[in-house]
Amino acid sequence: MRDPLGPWPERGSIFMLAAGAVGLIAMTAIIGYQVFGRYILHASPSWAEEASLLLMIWYVFFAAAAGVHEQFHIRITALENAVSPAIRRPMRWFVHGCVALAGLSLAIWGSELVRLTWDHEIPTLGLSRGFAYLPLPLSGVLMILFSIEHLLRGDPAGDLDDEASAD
Repeated sequence: MRDPLGPWPERGSIFMLAAGAVGLIAMTAIIGYQVFGRYILHASPSWAEEASLLLMIWYVFFAAAAGVHEQFHIRITALENAVSPAIRRPMRWFVHGCVALAGLSLAIWGSELVRLTWDHEIPTLGLSRGFAYLPLPLSGVLMILFSIEHLLRGDPAGDLDDEASAD
């Protein structure tokens, strides 16, 4: 079925996963540099730990939003598999509604956290602490959009027809 929102959700998800991979590689390199500086040079860079944490916040939250689009987030399917496809569909709608509500809470309370910490500086980086928390509301909005995308498709899981023919 044609995606009701066009190619943008798919492209955005791919971009977020690629950015997450780059962030993970960069974090690994920074930590490697920090260990090298500490044990070989005996002069650990002061910015390395905070930069690694900042990168991790960014790539984890965007990968979580991409996980909503790609549906690779953690879910327990024992109950879902035990019921008929007629019951499975409303269950999946409910699940995507709950994910959208979780995204809404991230968007609202993440925005509040960003607002409250924007004037605080990360001393070793010279960046706003609010900048570090910016992925919370952004990923929350993306989770809402991706959940709505699943609901607009009319088949929130995308595979009910396959499962119905297997029953």
